[in-house]
Amino acid sequence: MTTKTSWLIETDELERELDAPDFVIIDATWFMPNEGKNAREEYLAEHIPGAVFFDIDEISDTNAASSHMLPSPEKFSSRMRTMGIGDGQRIVVYDRQGIFSAPRVWWMFRVMGAEDVSVLNGGLPKWKAEGRPLMMSEPAQRTTRHFTARHNLDLVRDVDDMKTAIKDKSATILDARSAERFAGTSPEPREGLRAGHMPGAHNVPYKSVLNADGTLKSRDELHSLFEAAGVDPHTPAVTTCGSGITACVLALALAETGHLRTSVYDGSWAEWGANESLPIETG
Repeated sequence: MTTKTSWLIETDELERELDAPDFVIIDATWFMPNEGKNAREEYLAEHIPGAVFFDIDEISDTNAASSHMLPSPEKFSSRMRTMGIGDGQRIVVYDRQGIFSAPRVWWMFRVMGAEDVSVLNGGLPKWKAEGRPLMMSEPAQRTTRHFTARHNLDLVRDVDDMKTAIKDKSATILDARSAERFAGTSPEPREGLRAGHMPGAHNVPYKSVLNADGTLKSRDELHSLFEAAGVDPHTPAVTTCGSGITACVLALALAETGHLRTSVYDGSWAEWGANESLPIETG
């Protein structure tokens, strides 16, 4: 069990640590396929000094039917070694949207056994708004380091786990998609998916846990929000979304409230909604 008091790091804290030798900063920007943007190109155009780029789509199980599913521990370790990320380092993850895709990489590191990992509160938008330094080129190649992956399966749920959770109500299921997608009144952005949600799931759109400036809401606000959504702090919670990205925003928000038994359904609606044999609800 972690003893961290917060999984967030503030912009002023990070700027003070930019030159710390044990720090590694990761740009985890990811865009929806329909946005037509290239995360790596935007990283090269500007990023926090020293940050390395984490390709969510490539550092995944590329043989899986659904996009950016968790990679094997062996693949993750290999990619981290090449990126110069190793044991004993303090890891900070951010993205270009505020808090959107960075929590996915925060969660991935935790699944792989790294606990000293934080998300930059407000991400690059807040960093830029405050006039903090930026780099416009690829940083120097980091020295290869050894990364030991220790698979923490308590943080991950698969489709069979979800069927069990629905049947025996052993976990609160929180869906991070918009209210319209959850209700099934607007189409899914990915082809071939049914509209609706998993039976018994509660809708907590990921944007509802964020402030207008892209920072995470206060713990008191998050407590109230999750309580209204039916979350019992003593009952396991599972978060889900379209493809496992914004589910991790909810996982981060739950972790900030001190909820210790939160996991992410990695396949999310991309897997569930594509399988005609699985039950769904609308409305």
